[in-house]
Amino acid sequence: MGIADLILYPVYLLLFYLFFSSGRKKLNDPVLQVYHQHGFWIKALAVIPFVLFNWKISPGDSYVLYQVEGVNIYKLILKDFSNVRFLLSPGTVYDESGLLADPWNLGYCRDVNNFTVCRIVTLLSFFSTGKYLITCLFFSMISFSGVWRLYRFFYALYPHLHKQLAIAILYLPTFVFWSSGILKDPLCTGALGWLTFALYEILVKKKNLPTNMFIIIAAGYTLVALKIYILVSYLPFFLLFLALKNLNLLKSSFAKITVGTIMLIGIMISFTRIMNQLQDSMVKFAGKGITTTIKNYQQNYAAQGDIAESNFSLGVEFDGSVSSLIKMAPAAVIATLYRPFIWETRKPSTLLSSLESLAIILLTLKAFRSAGIVKFFRLWTDPTIMYCIGFSLFFALFVGATTPNFGTLCRYKIPCMPFYVIAMFLILDITNKKKEILLKNKQDVEV
Repeated sequence: MGIADLILYPVYLLLFYLFFSSGRKKLNDPVLQVYHQHGFWIKALAVIPFVLFNWKISPGDSYVLYQVEGVNIYKLILKDFSNVRFLLSPGTVYDESGLLADPWNLGYCRDVNNFTVCRIVTLLSFFSTGKYLITCLFFSMISFSGVWRLYRFFYALYPHLHKQLAIAILYLPTFVFWSSGILKDPLCTGALGWLTFALYEILVKKKNLPTNMFIIIAAGYTLVALKIYILVSYLPFFLLFLALKNLNLLKSSFAKITVGTIMLIGIMISFTRIMNQLQDSMVKFAGKGITTTIKNYQQNYAAQGDIAESNFSLGVEFDGSVSSLIKMAPAAVIATLYRPFIWETRKPSTLLSSLESLAIILLTLKAFRSAGIVKFFRLWTDPTIMYCIGFSLFFALFVGATTPNFGTLCRYKIPCMPFYVIAMFLILDITNKKKEILLKNKQDVEV
């Protein structure tokens, strides 16, 4: 990054501001206008600390892999247009002696997920002239476009919780930070938001079928190409939510749980069968080899123990069996949702996440205390809470089980964190409303 980045940044920022502000003017709700503006500036300005961190403080994949190799392909194309073939070829074709910009990246581009990000950086470099800060701004804006759709989806359901939803989706520190630059995460969070919004528009509102079908295909393909386990973890619970919304006429909680469980099993079985038709390399989190995958991930991190100061243990030995996975599930979920704890912070890179984890623990305790033990879990039968909690716990299990490193965990867990926070806010909202009704009835009786 150089002076050219700093000069061009305000120019591109102005262009993005004009683009998004034109869409903001079409919003009739003043509340949405305010939060849209907040969300834009937060994402636009978060690019700067993201770039400084990944460029100078703790260089990682964002700069040394995706930026370096993506810009290298961009320059190769400028020299010889026939090199555009690298954008259409697998990483094994590009990852040959003499082609890599950095020899230390040998082997990384052979991974389809990594090379997909490199190719996206290449394409965006034709608009950003290959400048790291500007390309990060493009990634951040892609994420914001989808995250905003996710906010609008929840806002349509709970407009009175606009502040709480903004905290969970637009303001959550680690979610904002790790989705504000060149990484897989901004693309995945953006795709997740667009997918949610488009599915709801088609299946519930019955609107804009052609446009939303295109969005669903594009967003789904993005998640499959980058992090398919997000899609596998998310889609069954979201489809369950859409189905349960039609069960509101059932007054019995037992009936809702029974029907919901049957529907969940049916959705997951059907979805797993579809996913098993894909290449084995793309379904490692959905197929029968999941325990083997988890074991391999743990062994890889353990092998780096001498250089990875942020490695941690779940306190449960995993031998590759399903039974041991069940035993370690509580520790894995706790690690994803609530760790690193304050006293486990060893680096500045995990300090932000540890403070956020503390806030989430306090929010959880507040919701638990407000609802009470029995009601806290009984409220999980609410369709939205079930959907948010289900995805959060399922996703947290596999991220926590496969990522025994705080530095990596802070980034990998961000897709599920807004949903978990939303679930806690919904529990608080429901219990507070019931308390207000009881208090009002008591006052009426006394009068």
